[in-house]
Amino acid sequence: MHVRIRRLDADLPLPAAQHPDDAGYDLYAAVDAHLDSAGGRALVPTGIAIAVPSGCAGFVLPRSGLALNHGVTCLNTPGLIDPLYRGEVKVLLVNTDSTHAYDINRGDRIAQLVLLDVEMIEWVVVDDLGSTERNTFGFGSTGS
Repeated sequence: MHVRIRRLDADLPLPAAQHPDDAGYDLYAAVDAHLDSAGGRALVPTGIAIAVPSGCAGFVLPRSGLALNHGVTCLNTPGLIDPLYRGEVKVLLVNTDSTHAYDINRGDRIAQLVLLDVEMIEWVVVDDLGSTERNTFGFGSTGS
C-alpha cells in the first residue's frame, strides 16, 4: 500500500516498523514534553501529516514498552485518523504512574500507527434483529 506522507520536521525519521511483518509503525516525538505523575498528559506532535487512503483508517496505539516500564500510554486509544484529515498527527499521552513523572525527548518513539481496511456502512432499520445464544446479555455475561 502506498501512503502519501508530508514531513513537517525533516530531521525526524519516517514512521518505521522495527521488525519484518510488524503491523505497527513507530511514531516519533517532534518536541520534548513532560508528563507529571498520576495523570499528567501532553499532546505531542509527530512532525508528519499523512493521507490515509480511502477505505482505510489510521489507528494510533500505545507502545507496550512505555506502558509496561513507565506507565505511559495513549489516552484516547485508539486515536483515529480518518482519510479526509490532513493535519499533523499528534499523540495524546498520559502518565498513569502514581509517583514518577516521565519526560518525553524529541525523537523518542511514543506510539505506533496501524492502517486498517474499514467497511463503509449503510444502516438498515429493522423491527427485529433475531435472537442468538448470547442474545442481550452484556458486560460480564460470560463470567469473570
